[in-house]
Amino acid sequence: MSSSFTALDATQYEHMMGRFSRQLARPFIAFAGIADGEAVLDVGCGTGSLTYELLASARDLAVTGVDYSDIFLAAARAKPGTSAVRFERGDAADLAMRNASFDRALSLLVLHFVPESARAVGEMRRVVRPGGTVAAAVWDMRGGYLAQRMFWDTAACLLPGGEAARARAYTRPLTRPGEMREAFEKAGLVDVAEATLTIRMDYAGFAEYWAPIAGGEGPIGAYVTQLAPAERETVAAAVRRAYEGGSADGPRSFAASALACRARVP
Repeated sequence: MSSSFTALDATQYEHMMGRFSRQLARPFIAFAGIADGEAVLDVGCGTGSLTYELLASARDLAVTGVDYSDIFLAAARAKPGTSAVRFERGDAADLAMRNASFDRALSLLVLHFVPESARAVGEMRRVVRPGGTVAAAVWDMRGGYLAQRMFWDTAACLLPGGEAARARAYTRPLTRPGEMREAFEKAGLVDVAEATLTIRMDYAGFAEYWAPIAGGEGPIGAYVTQLAPAERETVAAAVRRAYEGGSADGPRSFAASALACRARVP
């Protein structure tokens, strides 16, 4: 399996994650670096959140976006400005690109959904020229992703299989502090630097938070849709109370932190 992410609907994904990925892309690009005229590979480009922020950050870029989901690639290609990007269907752990063919290989919120994440890091290193940059960021699942922790902790307390599902979510590859650095170093990358990047996830109300989950999008959505109807109702009501936090339903803002790593190809 090349991806453990459940991709059903690009619009639902944009609602659940794409809009927040675009927010995170800005500090990630500042951390990873970019320069005019570079050839850049976006590994796991999804609907283009990082791709199009890259195009806005430097001039004359040659950007290639690779993703495993045809649904996401179709949405990315439909956005304005596609003439400046080449989108390809591909496997992060088995990239089709030639050795040393890019100045940078970047991956935003993807590698923790790649079971063979260490191999994916090695592939990013392979396709970047000597002196070029490999960089990635993944959610800090245990310590910094409040909007999802709220769900998983609630499910773990209420549902028979909730604790095991939470354990799977919290132990995705590269999501513990220092784990990505170790993977980068084992891949032969040098001058490794780490950072924590934080944004806010803003919701107008509980319905906005819950709608893509109820629609089956992403890991939480996949989990919820396989529950029995009574279990779905139980967890939805409890997560609503956690979201509301003792106040009336309405706007909420949750901190979301990602662990980022940057390194040089020797």
